[in-house]
Amino acid sequence: MANRPLTIGALAQMTGTKVETIRFYEKSGLLPAPARTGGNYRSYERSHLNRLSFVRRARDLGFSLDQIRTLLDLSDDKSRPCGAVDAIAKEHLLEVERKIADLNALRSELDRMLSQCSSGTVGDCRIIESLSPSHENMT
Repeated sequence: MANRPLTIGALAQMTGTKVETIRFYEKSGLLPAPARTGGNYRSYERSHLNRLSFVRRARDLGFSLDQIRTLLDLSDDKSRPCGAVDAIAKEHLLEVERKIADLNALRSELDRMLSQCSSGTVGDCRIIESLSPSHENMT
């Protein structure tokens, strides 16, 4: 892109982002509103492309919209110490580690259920039995 303005469609294609999502990011303040052409079309610049790419990458890594908003605010002041950025990343890492632990527990439970499967009939299925409410809880 050689300093030529981009349409919302071109921006969407370049970043793999849906047009509706770009509009949402504008409304939520993650992406600044673009200039408008004489025909009232959005006219995006390189800065929009860079910022949207940042948002997309952060979302791909699982950062929340609030975390991304804070990271963007922090990134706008290049002279600031990066301690606040580190804190956000550490908080997110802890959340990722919690999710990994939950997924590992889930895998263990599914593995346990499958190991009890005798491949008989559904009436004797230990997996269905494990998922069904117990008779003690149905009073």
